Amino acid sequence: MQNNQNQLKQGLSVRHIRFMALGSAIGTGLFYGSAEAIQQAGPAVLLAYVIGGAAVFIVMRALGEMAVHHPVSGSFSQYASHYLGPLAGFLTGWIYVLEMLFVCLADITAFGMYMKLWFPNVDQWIWVLSIVCFIGALNLCHVKIFGEMEFWLSIVKVTAIIAMIICGLFIMFFGFGQATEHATGLSNLWEHGGFMPNGISGIIASFAIVMFAFGGIEVIGITASEAKNPEKTIPKAINAVPLRILIFYVLTLCILMSIYPWDQIGQDGSPFVKIFSNLGNNTAANILNVVVITAAISAINSDIFGAGRMMYGMAQEGQAPSAFKKLTRNGVPWMTVLVMMFILLIGVVLNYLIPKEIFIFIASVATFATVWVWLMILISHVAMRRQMSADEVKTLKFPIPMWPVAPAVTIAFMAGIIILLGFFEQTRDALYVGMGWILILTLAYFFSVKKKLLANPPSHQ
Repeated sequence: MQNNQNQLKQGLSVRHIRFMALGSAIGTGLFYGSAEAIQQAGPAVLLAYVIGGAAVFIVMRALGEMAVHHPVSGSFSQYASHYLGPLAGFLTGWIYVLEMLFVCLADITAFGMYMKLWFPNVDQWIWVLSIVCFIGALNLCHVKIFGEMEFWLSIVKVTAIIAMIICGLFIMFFGFGQATEHATGLSNLWEHGGFMPNGISGIIASFAIVMFAFGGIEVIGITASEAKNPEKTIPKAINAVPLRILIFYVLTLCILMSIYPWDQIGQDGSPFVKIFSNLGNNTAANILNVVVITAAISAINSDIFGAGRMMYGMAQEGQAPSAFKKLTRNGVPWMTVLVMMFILLIGVVLNYLIPKEIFIFIASVATFATVWVWLMILISHVAMRRQMSADEVKTLKFPIPMWPVAPAVTIAFMAGIIILLGFFEQTRDALYVGMGWILILTLAYFFSVKKKLLANPPSHQ
């Protein structure tokens, strides 16, 4: 594998990386998409977040083991190339770019919806266009400025979620600020049709949105080449994942459904904002709207960073146009940022044409791409372990827990999620788009990229 550390600037510290992963994972999937997941599974959606979170943690540990063992830019695409062959790396890298694009499209769409709380008469697409221009400018800054911005955006989100948990507990126990007729308390989790109102099938159906919510967390692996001391920073960031999933997803949604019946949570705007608005607390609703907007900006920021660095790493390997290797004086791959901006403008057009139906379709395609990338990370990790001797395995600084059972179970789970998309009418199109993208990429590889790679093979260490 190629070492690019002398080209991309090492400007990201532990706190930058930790909060970048948080920035990707705590975004539209939680603040907006959770309404769709709650409608599918009812209060049992909490189980889906716990199960999905456990699977994501195993993926992160597999990626962490590889990233600490050998930090490179565009990490998991290069690991797939190295351990599974160049086609696998090519597919993984470009499907990750598709994932980031669709997650960004979901985030900019949600941003347009959030702004409707304050400007109900302004068209959604106008807000989408403005945020695309702002984030594009931000991503052309030095990586340290980018990391700092992401750190503070994430701080706002985390502080707001903690404040919301405290407010929710106050409402549950003291009825504080409540102006509605329904009761509050944990009993709301089982009194409206039971804890599992739509049965096991409801939980299974919710996984399409639940797994979308965690998408982007793998950006930790991509930061390895721009991290100071990756042997310490990467493990610290990854080991913080389980507790954060429990607090920010499970506890938050538990309180949300305790203070407001799950079957009344709509999908028009953020459920977090709507609930506080319906409770008669407009100040809290307005503050939360600022927070969910911050969350969307933060997630878009992280995702464009991740896709840009992936395309840069693939250009180094000869799997993307060489123009993507161009860096600014600050060490930012500017060409990839411009390409991302151009494609996000398609999101502006879609928000103009189909403002209502766009979110669930985009989220489903993003889920397909996300889970595919996680699957390739896990399979690359298994291939790496198989190539290592017992003595080499002992020298690993950040080994995955419960090897080989945990990776095997997680691989089966991720494959199941991809198959699942085909079972439900509203997500079936996403499966077709994903499979079509894989077919196009495979043809592109055999008719174009493979010849270039044979003529100019990348140097592997």
